[in-house]
Amino acid sequence: MDRSSSPTVRFYRLIDEARLPQRADRSAAGTLPTRAYRYCEAVTTAASFGWWVFPPTDLQLLWDGHNIFWKCTDWQDWLPLMPSAQYPDLVARFDRTAPTSLAGCAPPFLTALPEPGIVQIWTGLMARTPSDWSLLIRSPANLPLPGGYTMYEGIIEADHWFGPLFTNLRLTRTHTPMRLRADFPLAQVQPIPRMAYADATLSAVDYVEDMAGLKPSDWADYETTIAAPSANLDRAFGAYAVASRKRTRGGCPLRSD
Repeated sequence: MDRSSSPTVRFYRLIDEARLPQRADRSAAGTLPTRAYRYCEAVTTAASFGWWVFPPTDLQLLWDGHNIFWKCTDWQDWLPLMPSAQYPDLVARFDRTAPTSLAGCAPPFLTALPEPGIVQIWTGLMARTPSDWSLLIRSPANLPLPGGYTMYEGIIEADHWFGPLFTNLRLTRTHTPMRLRADFPLAQVQPIPRMAYADATLSAVDYVEDMAGLKPSDWADYETTIAAPSANLDRAFGAYAVASRKRTRGGCPLRSD
């Protein structure tokens, strides 16, 4: 992919009120323990991999075990989700802006799926990626969720599919309102090359079935990575993080933790 001519991803905002995506934060919005933030490169790298996307408005969902109801936080009344709902005032804005052939084709904001307690929510965004790159949309990495739902993960081949960037939530409690805040990440969008999840890639796996199968080089690497640092009581914390950062910058290879 030629980074000089094409961004990794281009987001398109269709709902003006939606917060623009932002790079995910290494501290998971300040929620990581200080020790993890300082010394655990694995955790901070995962937390910062991708971009956060947000609900376009403060929103509440209520599931009674059969029907789903919704409202914007400042509304007085609940509305039944039967089976979908448009974002307030979006249809008129969409029809004014889109070609006349697309009049009435604004994406729904919320959709109740046939399965009990499953709701699809649109972020107000669409996205494009360069050829052979896809987007994994998942729950924010290492960021505690507010509770009341779990999120289904999905991979969108956004190099050829151009449509609403949405995600599916499974509501996990009934008769209790669940709030989504417009200033709190709803999902994390991560770029992945298509070859990363191709059958040929995932089928190319090998196994060492017991310790007797480890080679001398494997034991030597284990000693370097685990045993030797553990025996050094004066070792500095965060050696893995330092080595990983040097490796990212083209310095020394990963050696120890």
